[in-house]
Amino acid sequence: MHEANVFPSYRGEMEYVCLGCQARYPIDELHYTCPQCKGVFLLEDARFGELEKTSGQAWRDTFDLRAATKNPALRGIFRFYELMAPVLGESDIVYLGEGNTPVTRSSAALERLVGQPMAFKNDGQNPSASFKDRGMACAFSYLRHLVAKHGWDNVLTICASTGDTSAAAALYAAYVGEPLTSVVLLPKGKVTAQQLSQPLGSGARVLEIPGVFDDCMKVVEYLADHYRVALLNSKNAWRILGQESYAFEVAQWYDWDMRGKAVFVPIGNAGNITAVMGGFLKLLRLGVIDVLPRIFGVQSEHADPVFRYYNQTVGERRYEAVKVRPSVAQAAMIGNPVSFPRVAFLADKYQALGGSFQVVQVSEQRIIESMLLANRHGHIACTQGGECLAGLLKAREQGLMDKGELAVLDATAHALKFSGFQEMYYQNSFGPEYGITPDEKLANAPRLVIGQEDKDRLSEDAFTAQAAQNVVEILGLNKR
Repeated sequence: MHEANVFPSYRGEMEYVCLGCQARYPIDELHYTCPQCKGVFLLEDARFGELEKTSGQAWRDTFDLRAATKNPALRGIFRFYELMAPVLGESDIVYLGEGNTPVTRSSAALERLVGQPMAFKNDGQNPSASFKDRGMACAFSYLRHLVAKHGWDNVLTICASTGDTSAAAALYAAYVGEPLTSVVLLPKGKVTAQQLSQPLGSGARVLEIPGVFDDCMKVVEYLADHYRVALLNSKNAWRILGQESYAFEVAQWYDWDMRGKAVFVPIGNAGNITAVMGGFLKLLRLGVIDVLPRIFGVQSEHADPVFRYYNQTVGERRYEAVKVRPSVAQAAMIGNPVSFPRVAFLADKYQALGGSFQVVQVSEQRIIESMLLANRHGHIACTQGGECLAGLLKAREQGLMDKGELAVLDATAHALKFSGFQEMYYQNSFGPEYGITPDEKLANAPRLVIGQEDKDRLSEDAFTAQAAQNVVEILGLNKR
C-alpha cells in the first residue's frame, strides 16, 4: 500500500484541560465545562513531546505526501492526524469531503482597490457550505469512537445556532445515523431561509426560541448540564480541535512559510479564532513553521465584546458581554462568546512566542459593501467574509498592515447562504436597526427584455428577432 494511504500508528494520550482551575480529565466521557469551576476546556495530548522528536522537515514531508492520499480517513482534516485527535481508530473517522478548501488569490483589480495583496480561503466550499464542517468531522468521529467503546444505543446531539452550526451538525448526524440523532435550537426569525433549509433537509428536529443566539445557547447549556445530550457548540473542545485544520491548511498552501502573512478571522463565538491560533502554535512547536503569522480578529460594532476587551489598556482589561444589535454578519452576532477564555489564554501565549494578535471593529455598512466588493471581483464570500475584508480595510486605515504583507481572509461560508442580505441591499429594505444606507450605484437587478404580451402575439421567429433587437439596444452592440 502506498505510504500516503497508510493510517498512522501513533496514538496520543488526550486530556481535557480546564483553563480556569487547570484540572485535567480523561476523555472517555463527554465533558463541556469543568465540573469543579465551570471553566472551558482545551484538549491536550500528553504525549505531544514524542512528536517533537521528529524534525519539522519530516512532518512537512509527511503532510505533503498525505495530500495525495485516496484513503478517506486521511483525505480531510485528518491528513494532520497526529496534530488533531490521535486517539481515534481509522474506522472512527467520519469524512464527507471537508477540508482542503481553496485559498484563492484576489484579482489584480481588487488588490489595487484595496491596496494590499490578499486572498480568501473559501471555507464555504465545505460539504454543508461552511467552516463548521471541520469541527463536526472531529466531534462526530469522537462520538463514533465513544459509541463503539461504550456500546451506547441512543445519543441525542444538540446545538444552538445562527445557521451554520445547525447545518453541519444535522448533516453529519444524518450521515453517521443510529444511534445518533440531531436536534438544533435556532433564534426565531434570525436565520436565513437558506440556512434554515439545511437542518430541515437533513431531517433534524428544529426548535425555535425567541431572541438571539445567546438565548438559545443558554438553553442548550442548561440541557447539557442536566441531561445526557451531546453538545455540539464550540464549548465542545473536539469542535475546536477539528477547526485547527484551517491553520494547518493555510500553512501548507504557502509551503509552510508564514513570513509576511496576516490572517483575518471573524470572531463570532470565538471558536474559530481560538482554533486558528492553536493550530499555528502546534506547527511552531514542532518546527513545521518557524514564524507565526499575524492574527486579526474582526467584529461588527453591533456585536463586539472581544474588541472592547482588547481596546482597553493592558493590565486594566475587563471582559463584559454586550447586547447585540441586528447584523448582516449573522453568524457573528454573538454578544457573549463561549470561547472568549480560550481566546485570552491563547492570545497571550501567541504573543509570548513572537506572534501578533489584534482585534478590529467594523461597521455594518462596510461589512455588506465589502462582501459585494469581493464577490464583484470573482469571490464567493459570505457576509463574514465581507467582515474580514472590512477588517483588512480598517487595519490599513489604522496603519496596522505592512507594505506587501499578504492578507489571508477567512470566508467562513458560501455567499449563497446570505444572498438575502444582498437582496435587501439592492432593494434598500434594511430596517433602521442595521444602520445601513445602500448606495444606489451598487444596486443590481434583472431587466426585462421583452414582455409576455409580445411573446403571445408574435410568431416565434418575429419574437426572437424583436427580443434580440431589444438586447442590441440595451447593450449598445455593434454589427460585425
